[in-house]
Amino acid sequence: MGIFSDEMLAIFVPIVVYWVYSAMYMALGHSMDKYRLHSRSEEDSKNLVSKSEVIKGVCFCSSWCRPPLVRSCSRYVTRENSSLAEAPAIAIVEEQAAGSLFSYLTLAWQFSLAMVVLDGWQYAWHRYMHLNRFLYRHIHSWHHRLVVPYAFGSQYNHPVEGLLLDTLGGALAFVISGMSPRASIFFFSLCTVKGVDDHCGLWLPGNVFHLCFWNNTAYHDVHHQLRGNRFNFSQPFFITWDKLFGTHMPYVVEKRAGGGLQARPHTASSRAENGEKSNK
Repeated sequence: MGIFSDEMLAIFVPIVVYWVYSAMYMALGHSMDKYRLHSRSEEDSKNLVSKSEVIKGVCFCSSWCRPPLVRSCSRYVTRENSSLAEAPAIAIVEEQAAGSLFSYLTLAWQFSLAMVVLDGWQYAWHRYMHLNRFLYRHIHSWHHRLVVPYAFGSQYNHPVEGLLLDTLGGALAFVISGMSPRASIFFFSLCTVKGVDDHCGLWLPGNVFHLCFWNNTAYHDVHHQLRGNRFNFSQPFFITWDKLFGTHMPYVVEKRAGGGLQARPHTASSRAENGEKSNK
């Protein structure tokens, strides 16, 4: 056995991944300014919370929301394993089938199912928190204090939002997909990396997430803008729910006059103003 259990690693690995991956983006510094979706002056003037407060908030949410998720998932797996232990014949079959159970194909299916479940859960709650004035004002508005998102602000949320969207949504995805605690280490780390990337504020060429997902840095940046506040609720992977429920707002990434890039909503009215044809 290793020094740390899979359950313990599932708590701490995504947290470490969060700060390491965020630090990689922050370390790029001024060298990547030409790929920024907002200027540094906008980041300083528009955001309503300091970076030190963001760090404190993220640390508190990580320590308060993630352990309950892992503990509840671990208890579920323990109950499942104990019920199997009561039937020796089944346990033997399970042991023989272990190689295929944790094959890459099975993991791919579990991850895909978990993505769909988590996306549906987070879309529903995310949209509702925008529609409900009380929830938006007292809970979700915390996250939108970052008008100009950046990497380590990805998980800057009110603790209640962290519990509802991340903890309960993650637990639901874990249980329905049937993944193991060890597999959950990689799945929740993937979710963490994707969330950081969506908030990093950089439109880097060759970004693998931009190639694989339409829900990306620019897509979510539009949601943080005033014109896109009631659109692009889907997170963290697909844009399916926005398409289905009419909350999808396309975007265009273009060069900013003062240097760098910008992502702006690309609605029918904005296309008309610029003399552009609809690109469906």
